Amino acid sequence: MHNAVIVDALRTPLGKRNGRLKEWHPVDLAAQTLKALVERNNFDPELIDDVIMGCVMQVGEQSLNIGRNAVLAAGLPETIPGTTIDRQCGSSQQAAHFAAQGVMAGAYDIVIASGVEVMTRVPMGSAVAEGKYGFPFGPGVSARYAPEGGLVPQGISAELIADKWGITRDDMDEFGVRSQQFAARATKEGRFEREILPVVDAEGKMMNTDEGIRDTTRESLAALKPAFRPEEEGGRVTAGNSSQITDGASAVLIMSEEKAKELGLTPRARFVNFGLAGDNPRYMLTAPIPATQKALAKAGLTMADMSITEINEAFAAVVLAWEKELHPDMSTVNPNGGAIALGHPLGASGTRLLTTLLHELERTDGRYGLQTMCEGGGMANATIIERLG
Repeated sequence: MHNAVIVDALRTPLGKRNGRLKEWHPVDLAAQTLKALVERNNFDPELIDDVIMGCVMQVGEQSLNIGRNAVLAAGLPETIPGTTIDRQCGSSQQAAHFAAQGVMAGAYDIVIASGVEVMTRVPMGSAVAEGKYGFPFGPGVSARYAPEGGLVPQGISAELIADKWGITRDDMDEFGVRSQQFAARATKEGRFEREILPVVDAEGKMMNTDEGIRDTTRESLAALKPAFRPEEEGGRVTAGNSSQITDGASAVLIMSEEKAKELGLTPRARFVNFGLAGDNPRYMLTAPIPATQKALAKAGLTMADMSITEINEAFAAVVLAWEKELHPDMSTVNPNGGAIALGHPLGASGTRLLTTLLHELERTDGRYGLQTMCEGGGMANATIIERLG
């Protein structure tokens, strides 16, 4: 079996909804990351076997195989194929899994795993088309979960998780403040500079920092009303302890170790193992717990071996429930903030998290890194990498 290694990883800055990236067509924003990976590493793009792109709302500007369209928009050779996959919020993390697994199996030498979502232009829920073509959950799924009260929106799932794990509003708000403060510190200290690919914003100015970071306090978060369940019914999930709707793109250059060395490129990390899990879709967001457990068991490692962990902050409740089950050293978890502060551009978040994980391992001289994220339908991916060099 071949070693699958990461040669490079980058992302655009993340823009708020209707913010600085609102004028970018998703195809062209994704193309920026593909083009930059080739230019930065100065290799013949004809050698790329495939581009695998995660994207959740594959309608309108993100339809008709955005992965292939981004290859063409980047000016890369027409001989490079591209495909687009949807594992909900973990789409580009799954793209990285497919890419690395293809390299390990010998099917690929060079592949780009990537993701994009411009939620300003293709809003969350667009794929359902307002019921025009029917509801995605047919009678079989609906009947299966009717005895439990039926399937619910993700915000209600976050409330159910808070109920089950005894997570309070204060707990979630404290985590929300932590995310904002850590992201602000990371930006001030320049921790994101190596991973961010600057792009031109809607006003023609160069954008090189994330737009969603706010000056947040416990008091300001406490003033927010619950977003999904009324306060009088115990609602705790608010806009301040949930991820932001965001625009962005990200990409990771993955090769066999042999091919990287043949091209004179330095492998920066290797893929150690992967975990995939499904869980009750009514709770929807709990599968990072079993996915992490699976990945660690397959690798013969423990949470104590993880120098850095990046877990997607879809909702604070997701991370806090995972913490209660996995017992990590929280100083190593999302040390530069997460989606509550930076944003969650759905299809781009998987390779965004992987990009941030790689750079933080390098900054801190860490060895092993873990990435995990919850996904619609009650699923999760987990990825373990090892820094090289």
